[in-house]
Order: sequence, then C-alpha cells, then structure tokens
Amino acid sequence: MIRGKFGGLDDVGRAAVLAAGGTAFTEAGTFTHDSTLSAFTFRCEVPAGLDDGENDAVREATAALDAHGHPYQVLHVEVTDMRQIKIRRKGRRG
Repeated sequence: MIRGKFGGLDDVGRAAVLAAGGTAFTEAGTFTHDSTLSAFTFRCEVPAGLDDGENDAVREATAALDAHGHPYQVLHVEVTDMRQIKIRRKGRRG
C-alpha cells in the first residue's frame, strides 16, 4: 500500500482516479481517497518471485502507481509479504 497526496489532478485525472477506485488488491492497483481527491491510498498486488524482497515489491508497486500517470507525492509505503502469513485453523469441536 502506498499512501500519498496527489499533485493537482485535472478533470480527466479526477475521473480516472474515481474509475480506479476500490479496496481490492489488484496488479493494476486501486485507489481509496478523501472527498477532495487530494490524499490517497493505492493498493497493489505484486506477484513475488522466490528471491524477491521488500525493495523489489516497493519498486513494482511504484511502477504500477506511475502507470496511472497522475502527479503524486509518497507519504508512506507498507509491504506485506503474503508468503510469511501463517493461517491458524481452529480445531474441530467434538
């Protein structure tokens, strides 16, 4: 997830951000934003290779954000490596 601020969206940019809105993690990325479309959170899924690390994920997520073509300033980047997530399964009750 990349949190940031847009740098002066025009009407076309505003419409594009609204069209790419959502809370899903996709490879193209989705935006959530404040009511003025100035601050945003960009959610992006980055498929990872065996040796990829956090820096690789940040580079790929930034490239996905850049592909949208909007001027922005990054405030915070957060990476979650899903390979490290452990799922706890509840035992069956007898």
